[in-house]
Parts: sequence; C-alpha cells; structure tokens
Amino acid sequence: MPAVEHPLDQDDVLQMFLALDTPPGFKAELIEGEVVVTPPPDGSHETAFSLLARQFFRKAAIDLDVSGNKGLIIASKSRFIPDGTVSPVGHFENAGSWAPAEGVLLVFEITSTNPHKDREPKRKGYASAGVPCYLLVDRSTGKVTLFTDPENGDYTAHAQADFGKPIDLPAPFSFTLDTVPLR
Repeated sequence: MPAVEHPLDQDDVLQMFLALDTPPGFKAELIEGEVVVTPPPDGSHETAFSLLARQFFRKAAIDLDVSGNKGLIIASKSRFIPDGTVSPVGHFENAGSWAPAEGVLLVFEITSTNPHKDREPKRKGYASAGVPCYLLVDRSTGKVTLFTDPENGDYTAHAQADFGKPIDLPAPFSFTLDTVPLR
C-alpha cells in the first residue's frame, strides 16, 4: 500500500514542536513552520556572546538584563531562541520557558550553522513581533548589522559595520558597541 501524505495544520506542528525533547545543549526553534535544531555553540560564538553581554552591562545608559537562549513567542505559531535577549531588569521574572516578545528591547543573533535563518526569517519575525532592535553578528561576512524601526513585518532602518569598527546603539542603550574583539 502506498504511503499517503497528510499535511499537518499549524496547530499540530506547534503542539509537536512544544513536545520535542532535544539533547542537552541543543536548541530547537520553530521558524516559519519549520523545526530547526541547532547544536551547542562553538567557542568563538560564546566569546562573541560574552563580549556583547559585558558591553550591555557596562556601557548601557540604563540597567538591563541580558538573557542567553530565552525562548520567545514570535507570532502565534513561531518560537525563536535568540542568542541574546536584552530587556528591562526583571522582565522575565515570572515567565515560563516561552515568553511573549513584548517588552524586549533588543535581541541579538551570532551566526553559526544556519546563517540564512538569522539574516532573513528571524529578522522578519523579530520585526513582526515589534522588537525595536535586532543586532546581527554575522561571522561569515565579518559584519555587525543593527536593524531598527520595525514596521509591516520588517525593519525599515539599519546600520552596518565591519568587525573592528564601532556601531552606535540608540536609546535606551545610548552607547557605541566595540566590535574589535569580534575580528
């Protein structure tokens, strides 16, 4: 008997995704209806994360929390886990594993095994969710791009700098990000 394909509706896909049990260190995301499982980050990825987190803690004009790998609900059927989520202090205090993106000030992604997902679908997802700033550290191009002003499912403004060149972050951060250590 031939196999019969039965397409799953988005609710079924979401429920199956939420029931996944990934190996320790791996992360699973639901991006545009596709389940994406990413292995643990390499050392240079974690070094880049630390560089960014330290600068937000030390230089930002306000006190902030920087969460690594916090699950965010992006629209009703997508779940992203940004490498870094910058939010007001205590923002996720009573949140579960998956929290709404509302109130998040900035997310950052550091490219690794699937840079296309960070460059386009995740950028558009964060914009659709109303995240004011998206910082992309693109290790394969050697550039940092700050996307701002989300509108109609994408960001309407961006600034880009090569690794080693500074990039200015807007209020409420109000500092210049040093990218020299990313080289």
